Amino acid sequence: MLTRPSRNGGATETALTRLAQTLGPRVTRAPGVLADHGRSESYHAASPPDLVAFPETTEEVRDIVSVCRNLRLPVIPFGAGTSLEGNAAAPLGGVCIDMSRMDKVLAVSPEDMDVRVQPGITRKRLNAQLRDTGLFFPIDPGADASIGGMASTRASGTMAVRYGTMKDNVLALEAVLADGRVIRTARRARKSAAGYDLTRLLVGAEGTLGVITEVTLKLHPQPEAISSAVCAFLDLKAAVDTAIAVIQSGVPVARIELLDAMMMRGMNLHAKLGLPEAPHLFFEFHGSKSYVAEQAETAQALAGEFGGQGFSWATTPEERRRLWQARDNTLYAGLALRPGTRALVTDVCVPLSRLAECLVATAADIAETGLIAPVVGHVGDGNFHLLVLHDPDSAEEFARVKAFNERLIRRAIALDGTCTGEHGIGLGKIDFLELELGEAVDAMRLVKQALDPLGIMNPGKIFRSPAQMGGVS
Repeated sequence: MLTRPSRNGGATETALTRLAQTLGPRVTRAPGVLADHGRSESYHAASPPDLVAFPETTEEVRDIVSVCRNLRLPVIPFGAGTSLEGNAAAPLGGVCIDMSRMDKVLAVSPEDMDVRVQPGITRKRLNAQLRDTGLFFPIDPGADASIGGMASTRASGTMAVRYGTMKDNVLALEAVLADGRVIRTARRARKSAAGYDLTRLLVGAEGTLGVITEVTLKLHPQPEAISSAVCAFLDLKAAVDTAIAVIQSGVPVARIELLDAMMMRGMNLHAKLGLPEAPHLFFEFHGSKSYVAEQAETAQALAGEFGGQGFSWATTPEERRRLWQARDNTLYAGLALRPGTRALVTDVCVPLSRLAECLVATAADIAETGLIAPVVGHVGDGNFHLLVLHDPDSAEEFARVKAFNERLIRRAIALDGTCTGEHGIGLGKIDFLELELGEAVDAMRLVKQALDPLGIMNPGKIFRSPAQMGGVS
């Protein structure tokens, strides 16, 4: 395992010299570049790497990994920098591999409804390039994340209730392993029983097992008709009960998002929506015109049974875009409630039948603790987020926020849920992974040891590295 300090000057100097021979100016230790790759949207302290490399090919990624292996330097893959658990931070320094120049669509197969891309392309750019094919990639985590980053964190987002998560939509990967080997995890067939499912092993591994260099994705037909709506409720439980009823009734909503009254206040401040400051559900329906109309009517009727008020439709593309852009910007809307603060963004997910119980108990906890913590959730699959606002200069306040987050996670796990529905473990949820999965974490460590015996691949994520624990091996 990794034993040398990550910021060893000699190793860094040697790596810079060797990598410059092939990458030229595309490897750097410029302070501004290092700083940009050490911070993210997360609440974690900035942890910059020692070097940043910008490869353009799989072969260059392999060369970077080989240099790092020989020098025992950490390797940190980097996408768009939008992660929320410090997934691409460099707590031990090392070489950050910025994949932004590997951003091409390599092959589109409309007849098979799949696409092969490099990992640095963002989801918005991908869909822009797919527009003329009649197909689209539906996974929307909110931020304009890179496809490689989304695969690495097993991302999902607002449309997962209909289209699934990254684990359901990645067909195959190419990756560089810690020993420099380049592997392909699968072919393009829609199903296979050929050996271990290495694709799903790497999806969600957060770069701890290898560096993803190509992704083959499942695509979906662009819907003929799309309709969106918002509906206000008198209280949070009524909104949650409506969402559960819609899902259990088999209404195939494409999106069903919950926003509490506090979040609606922030959205009105940030996006000028002018909606009532009460709990809301945001709906979206995809399909043929008649199908969308029928499903929307069913959802509206169910909302009425739980006291839903003012079912308001956004039917034009411009209205829908404004509505969902406001939803995507909830981080900034939440921060607008208390300027100058940072947000610890929680990420629990529970079985749908326990969602109302978990949310009601959490709302009581927020009130008792006196925190400002607006709620936004992908309630169709039991996943919700709190933006717990805190003064970054107040250790006392941050301690209260951390204690609240721990209670929330323990509550979710006690309800047979998970500490992370989509953000990943990263730096922030290492302790809770063992609480959730117990001895299964030991099996994960064995996989890590087998594929990365030197411990150079994104160390300190998912598990603590020996260097972080002060150990030597």
